[in-house]
Amino acid sequence: MEDTSETPAPAPASPASLASPVKTARTWSRRRALSLIGCLMVVGLGLDQLTKWWAETALGQGRVVSLIDDWLVLRLVRNPGAAFSLGESFTYVFTLLALIVLVAAWWWSARAVRRPVWAALIGVGLAGVTGNLIDRLCQPPGVGRGHVIDFISLRYFATFNVADICLTVAAAGLVIISFRGIGPR
Repeated sequence: MEDTSETPAPAPASPASLASPVKTARTWSRRRALSLIGCLMVVGLGLDQLTKWWAETALGQGRVVSLIDDWLVLRLVRNPGAAFSLGESFTYVFTLLALIVLVAAWWWSARAVRRPVWAALIGVGLAGVTGNLIDRLCQPPGVGRGHVIDFISLRYFATFNVADICLTVAAAGLVIISFRGIGPR
């Protein structure tokens, strides 16, 4: 014989439990998103320029400060190339690319970015681009050919600066949130 008793139907799911994290993520107005981008860009750029000034002042004439044995040291290096000193003869190209990225990122952000996490990462990334661009424009040997000031050295890896850290954090963060399905809006 078949059991004809009714089992209670499951309770309907609430709208909050059905929504994906992407749909429930907070969005901001254009003004608020651009304000966060600008603030983080200014703070990151200020930190980058301050530390570069310190490096030129404190680490000039070959002075080296060992922080963690020989694994982490501070030493002043003037880098004419890009990461790992690649492309040393293409300084003008790096300067032009940095200008294009800076303008394009601001233009795109003003139209597309409304999520705080995107605004934060774009701001940090633009701080890095701008910090190294200032070196390219203002450091010797001349405008558009300037060498980037690097001073944080990891053994067996590279010598870099705060602007490079900003670029790396922003790039990694954007990749992570993109893979998680969190878009700029």
